[in-house]
Amino acid sequence: MNRIAVFALLLLSFVSCTRRSANTEAREGNLYAAGFTLTDSADCRIATVYSPWEKGKVMAIYRLTRGKAQKGEIHVPLSRINIASSTHAGFIDAIGCTRCISGVCNPEYIYTSLDSCLGTIDDCLNLGDGMSPSVERVLLSRPDAMMISTYAQGDAAAKQLLKLNIPIIYNNEWMEHHPLARAEWIRFVAAFFCKEEFADSLFSATVERYKSLCRLAAESQKNGQKTIMSGQDFRGTWYVPSGSTYMGHLFRDACAAYHYADDPHEGSIPLTVEQAVQDFATEADVWVGASAATMEELKNADEKHTWFKAYQNGEVYNFHRRTTPSGANDFWEKGVVCPDLILADLISILYPEVLPDHQLIYTEKLKD
Repeated sequence: MNRIAVFALLLLSFVSCTRRSANTEAREGNLYAAGFTLTDSADCRIATVYSPWEKGKVMAIYRLTRGKAQKGEIHVPLSRINIASSTHAGFIDAIGCTRCISGVCNPEYIYTSLDSCLGTIDDCLNLGDGMSPSVERVLLSRPDAMMISTYAQGDAAAKQLLKLNIPIIYNNEWMEHHPLARAEWIRFVAAFFCKEEFADSLFSATVERYKSLCRLAAESQKNGQKTIMSGQDFRGTWYVPSGSTYMGHLFRDACAAYHYADDPHEGSIPLTVEQAVQDFATEADVWVGASAATMEELKNADEKHTWFKAYQNGEVYNFHRRTTPSGANDFWEKGVVCPDLILADLISILYPEVLPDHQLIYTEKLKD
């Protein structure tokens, strides 16, 4: 896999947001997610999406009806949907609706098998780049709606599609801070396919497994707490997650000691290599999120990588176990839907005696 592409994808996983978020507490009716609500009116289901940056501001309201859709309404369940992110594929696959996917952006980054969609992956139109999908291809795919991420809200393509009466569904899961808050967006996605009851059961099971793992990790500290570090030098900068980010929460829930656990930043923290060495070299027992596949590759990327205790002890891991040659990584698909699987990997690495039978799912130890 191209090293730059891998780094960019890993960086996205570490960052909850690049600007301070206004909404961090769960909305009424949700356990964790702050970005949406689902409510009922007299004649339809209402899905509301809130701005991640402006407290209380509504980004979009969707009136979902099973009857004939009037102006301003969307008929559900959707039978054809376009998606702009691989994460969207993960949610849709989890509720058993991949057959409804009619077009995808950047299909090379989709890990989920789409053979069960409207034919094969070749029949799902390649809509181009997720940041600026091709309007012409979207129209050719004849979708009932298109799901995109927040950063695409104001782009020219989205505005053009709205003018052409193609509903745009804003999925902001990537702006949530806690892994379970991201996972809870399965309930939002399921509302458009009339699969809410099924999604609720899936999410409840995920929460229960996640909390159970947290309890096991907490018990592991009786034998001493392990220290963790993340990332890797990339062109002179070493990006690490703060404690309030997606990965920061996972580190905390795995009961790892993490140098930046209390850092107030809400996004990634750029370090110099010297800072990383100072903060992690002698204290970190485990190193996760390296973009290399082997210890030799890590050494060749920068000799300073060999200074770290985790490197010297052979405790360096990447998130490449479930990837494809084109750059797709299931870490962003099923991993987002089922963060308990990622948490189990981290606990198994840090405290192998706690989960002695666990086989790593997303995490892979660097080869010698």
